[in-house]
Amino acid sequence: PSNESFEIHPLWLRERAKTENLVDKYNDQRLYDPSQLDQKLEIKNASMSNGHLNIEFTDGVKFEYEVKSLLYEIDKKEPLENIILWDSNLNKKPTALFKKDIFETKEMYDLLQNFYKYGFVIFKNVPLEDNYIVNFANSIGTIRPTNFGESFSVRSIPEPNDLAYTSIALTPHTDNPYRKPIPCIQLLHCLENEVKGGLSTLVDGFAVAEYLRKNHQDIFKILTNTKVRFRFVDKTIILENWGELIELDENNKVKQVRYSTRLDYVPALKKNELKLFYEARKLIADLYASSKFEIRFKLDKGDLLMMDNHRLLHGRTSYDVSEGKRYLKGCYIDHDSTEGKLRHLERKFSLKWKK
Repeated sequence: PSNESFEIHPLWLRERAKTENLVDKYNDQRLYDPSQLDQKLEIKNASMSNGHLNIEFTDGVKFEYEVKSLLYEIDKKEPLENIILWDSNLNKKPTALFKKDIFETKEMYDLLQNFYKYGFVIFKNVPLEDNYIVNFANSIGTIRPTNFGESFSVRSIPEPNDLAYTSIALTPHTDNPYRKPIPCIQLLHCLENEVKGGLSTLVDGFAVAEYLRKNHQDIFKILTNTKVRFRFVDKTIILENWGELIELDENNKVKQVRYSTRLDYVPALKKNELKLFYEARKLIADLYASSKFEIRFKLDKGDLLMMDNHRLLHGRTSYDVSEGKRYLKGCYIDHDSTEGKLRHLERKFSLKWKK
């Protein structure tokens, strides 16, 4: 952290010098190979003034560094605010009224921060054009096509290749755990919803994981150490991927949850290991389905739900097709879409040093 003192290697600073002959002014990319710099390079002169560090190197390069910029990088800061774990007591869903020019506004920056805090955000009054979701997604980042296409229609159809295209209830799940890589963010745009049922359900998988870490450490350990095979099959493709139901990063923080009871195949472990795993899976299944963690709401016409498929589980209650139409359009984008947009807006509105 920036309140500690430590010595910085001269090469680290030299690589960050941005004079016109060192980096391209249009794209900020280096015009030289830093691996070819003199390994014995040293700092010849250094001084501080008005929040800037003025350095002259022994190879003749001089540059004025913004101290805040250096500290931002040294502290490994991200533009994302801390996440908020939530359960069924979440009384105010992050929502916003959609405007066609919203994508380049400070409001969009705040919405993306809310998306990272809560794992989802709902845009209201999005235009009801049949494939508007494609325009929406490409205004944030770039659509990631899957075997279901660039976008897909969620409604009841005969002989579906996925249970999403029926009217039955869908228990909490993450999408496409069988893909490599797994789609990061799902967008669902409601075009018709005339039925009494068909309520959307959301669960914060990170909140459930932390509940298990705190209250059931043995089970948490099993779920973070056992890789499960996920498999999708239809007439034209077979997709498979392996992963833990709770995946941790190198700092032991929850990185991703995977869960889909329609598609998972537990490995053939020793009998006693399987006994423990099945007990662990039963508990996490009960928590995901419990009223303690689940929220339910109806997507109205024009609502667009954007949710983190690596963090949230989603589902729906059953509905009766004879009551009317229920029609959603969906697609996927990657995390770098929203992160890239967030960094762009952060730069545009000079929010980089926001505390």
